[in-house]
Amino acid sequence: MAYGIAENPGRSPVAQLDEVEFPVWKDLLVQIAADNGASVDVINLFKSLPRERYQSKNEVLRDLAEAARRFGMGNRPADDEGVRDRRNIGRDAVENAPPGKVRHP
Repeated sequence: MAYGIAENPGRSPVAQLDEVEFPVWKDLLVQIAADNGASVDVINLFKSLPRERYQSKNEVLRDLAEAARRFGMGNRPADDEGVRDRRNIGRDAVENAPPGKVRHP
């Protein structure tokens, strides 16, 4: 174990949320993160949050998780209805592989 070595809190959105009193406006959340030395990525992440006001840390975390889920889908093609589904990522690579050539992602 590396004692005394940890991730820079300026890179962690969750560490920035620990410094905030809720409820908070999104603009104030961005300002507090900037004042605390958050990285540009964290500040831009907070700027991209969908709501203008957050009642609790859990609300912010939910929106961050949703953004991560959308980001994680990348450029996967949508189905006929325009919906992207992550439940079966990798399944097509295995099930639709040529016989005897299982491709595991």
